[in-house]
Amino acid sequence: MKDFRVKKYQIHTDKIQNPEGVRFVLLADLHGISYGRDNIRLVETIRRLNPDGVLSVGDMAVRTQPDTLVTACKLLKKLEHDFPVYYALGNHEYKMALSEEYRGYYEKYEKMLKAAGVHILRNTHEHAIFKGEHFCFWGLELPIEYYHKPKSPKLKTEMMEELIGKSGKNGMQILLAHNPKYGKTYFDWGADIILSGHYHGGVVRLSEHHGLSSPQYLVLPPFCCGDFHKGEQHMFVSAGLGEHTIPLRIHNPRELLVIDVKPFEKTK
Repeated sequence: MKDFRVKKYQIHTDKIQNPEGVRFVLLADLHGISYGRDNIRLVETIRRLNPDGVLSVGDMAVRTQPDTLVTACKLLKKLEHDFPVYYALGNHEYKMALSEEYRGYYEKYEKMLKAAGVHILRNTHEHAIFKGEHFCFWGLELPIEYYHKPKSPKLKTEMMEELIGKSGKNGMQILLAHNPKYGKTYFDWGADIILSGHYHGGVVRLSEHHGLSSPQYLVLPPFCCGDFHKGEQHMFVSAGLGEHTIPLRIHNPRELLVIDVKPFEKTK
């Protein structure tokens, strides 16, 4: 039976004041896998965790398998019934949207999710308030050449700003960016929290932050998995909930991430 772990992270920031903090759950790289009928085990786990919002960094489906869109759609609609859901596409959804053969399937999928209330961020951003605290969610959708194997262009901050604009200043700026390869640029862009997936934990996970490879055939890629920090900026890279092409994981459990955003404790 397929299984996954729950991996929890906690950060502190002076950008929120509510002592309860705000909790987010991160979905990444499901690739059409179902944990029980209609993903009931995954849904029940998320309900027990009781997040304020559910975030997805894409690859919920497999680009050549339209039936995986059905699995993803059922899951996201069910979660949206209980929580706000913000969703940035991965390369698999993006390739479907570009494909003459699969575009119609993807367009129907997006239309159904939007009708259900899912916030799909395609180089757009949306403001939201959780527990009285201000957040802005940005969804980065990179052109397909940024996923080329084994080499892809460098992503400059100027190019990123052309795609989604300059980082905001009010509230917590949360960037949903599927491909972690460009983590340094994401930090430079100015996100407070960066959320990524794509690398499947490096297939063979060597440590908390290092894996052997990536879908772009990079060896020991930076920002492979785990948490990374630069001052008060934070990046979390999920090892994902599924896999495709190479159905292999070594020392590398599937995972659901939980990110608790807390205020700094006040000194007496």
